[in-house]
Amino acid sequence: MMSTSLTSLQIDEALEPPHPLREFWRYFSSNKGAVGGLVIVVLVLLIAMFAPLIAPYAPDLTDPNVFLKPPAWQTEGSSAHWLGTDAIGRDILSRLIFGARLSLAIGLAVVTLSVITGTILGLTAGYFRGIFEVAVMRLMDIILTLPSLLLAIVIVAILGPGLMNAMLAVAVVVLPHYVRITRAAVISEASKDYVTAARMNGAGHLRLMFNEILPNCTAPLIVQASLGISAAILDAAALGFLGLGAQPPSPEWGTMLADAREFVLRAWWVVTFPGLAILITVLAFNLLGDGLRDAFDPKLKR
Repeated sequence: MMSTSLTSLQIDEALEPPHPLREFWRYFSSNKGAVGGLVIVVLVLLIAMFAPLIAPYAPDLTDPNVFLKPPAWQTEGSSAHWLGTDAIGRDILSRLIFGARLSLAIGLAVVTLSVITGTILGLTAGYFRGIFEVAVMRLMDIILTLPSLLLAIVIVAILGPGLMNAMLAVAVVVLPHYVRITRAAVISEASKDYVTAARMNGAGHLRLMFNEILPNCTAPLIVQASLGISAAILDAAALGFLGLGAQPPSPEWGTMLADAREFVLRAWWVVTFPGLAILITVLAFNLLGDGLRDAFDPKLKR
């Protein structure tokens, strides 16, 4: 009798649906690239958070005795500067560590601004439809027809060079993606039975939009936001390289590349390491976004 009850209990546990977080992690962890991207993203976040404790020097500290010092493993290198120094004696490793804080702050700020604005515009356009939807979507189509970097350059040229203006320009460039994703998700959800039931129970427009529809549209926005951080970091670095983003002596990775252009042939390290930092961080966020897409989208679950 005891054996029969235990067997029934085990069957009930087997038939019980898994916890959503556990199921999400199972699908996410099956993508090894996504797990690797998550590890790198967490590592970069920790480096950015504890930059003052990790960096051996201040990012703007100059030393006239070590101009263009090569990395420690080369013949003239020094263990005091593991990745070498730049043209005015600043430690490259320290600037990369503090640059991680700045680049991630740019990516998160740009994505936060564009997600909030894009979600509100897409939610209202998809819910109310009509002339407002047409006006919003045609404006987004116009922005999408322009090359993203060129549009960002034009916006910064109008507003003036600087980090804040560069972040605003990048936010405008990536905004249409969030508007289109939110609008499509809202149109799909607004016709479902639970929305109709809430409307029949007397729910107003704000409750329907923010309590009923929006929570069910978050999955594609999370995926796009993870991919958008990498795009924001890349676009901000491009503006910094062109002298339109963060201004010297700021240790932003794109600005570091711009400062090192004239030393490419005789000091490879001043260009290589900031470029690798951008490459690895952007690749990690892209891999993370792919894993989130696979885990959230039932059609892609393996």
